[in-house]
Amino acid sequence: MMKKHILLLTAICFATISFAGNITEKGNVTIDDTPFTIDLWQGGLPNSNGLEAQGYDDAKYNFKPCIMVYLPKSDTPTKAVVICPGGGYSHLSMTNEGYDWGKFFSAHGIAAIVLKYRMPNGHHEVPVSDATEAIRLVRANAAAWHINPNSIGIMGFSAGGHLASTIATHVTDSIRPAFQILLYPVISMNPQLTHKGSLTGFLGKNPMAEDEQLYSNDLQVTAFTPRAFIALANDDRGVNPINSVNYYMALHKKNVPVTLHIYQSGGHGFGYRSTFKYHDELLAELKAWLKTF
Repeated sequence: MMKKHILLLTAICFATISFAGNITEKGNVTIDDTPFTIDLWQGGLPNSNGLEAQGYDDAKYNFKPCIMVYLPKSDTPTKAVVICPGGGYSHLSMTNEGYDWGKFFSAHGIAAIVLKYRMPNGHHEVPVSDATEAIRLVRANAAAWHINPNSIGIMGFSAGGHLASTIATHVTDSIRPAFQILLYPVISMNPQLTHKGSLTGFLGKNPMAEDEQLYSNDLQVTAFTPRAFIALANDDRGVNPINSVNYYMALHKKNVPVTLHIYQSGGHGFGYRSTFKYHDELLAELKAWLKTF
């Protein structure tokens, strides 16, 4: 049971509820029960991936941008995590890398917001805007949802990990998350290191070298990048583990608190699956890390 551990000092939005909840006169959301769903762009989309004319259809991976909110039964302000499922920027693993984690976090006293974001289809600004809007919406409703507005983090898996790390390294202070949780993430857009499908989906078939560098997030780390928990399997054949290692090294060089767990086996995409050999260990280590700040 070998495992390598590297541990170092680590617009108020108007919303519609489709599961449960009420909208106040100020546009904030009050809760009757959870989980509940909120559409992100009530006033119209800010950008296009060229697929809107087809009509939203999950079966065709043309997703309507929305969040599903899981709140713990607590009146004390808590941490919150915006969760970005993976899928190579071509589809979304909403259960294994989304809803299952929403249940896990809320059961352990942490609010979880599972993001269903639009596929970029070569328009990288599309999922980035959906993720930033999700964080804005959580901040706007922090008081009503009993969330500490200074403890809103982001989590991502595979290509969703690229989206999460993009938010962590590119956004302004008002949106920058307090922490990031990345499982087997795509970090680099360097054609030699990246997941090819994620590169094509995010930047298109003929990306410019400047964009490949700009969205190689290990190259965008600063001292202000939020602390990170990174976990992956050593035998990952879907996304080169060097993505995570390079991101760890970049964070460490900037003295950003970061924890890296590399499990001996598990491949790619284990998410919340109980069949993952180190499932219980992963959950225990993640819970312990979240209690450190």
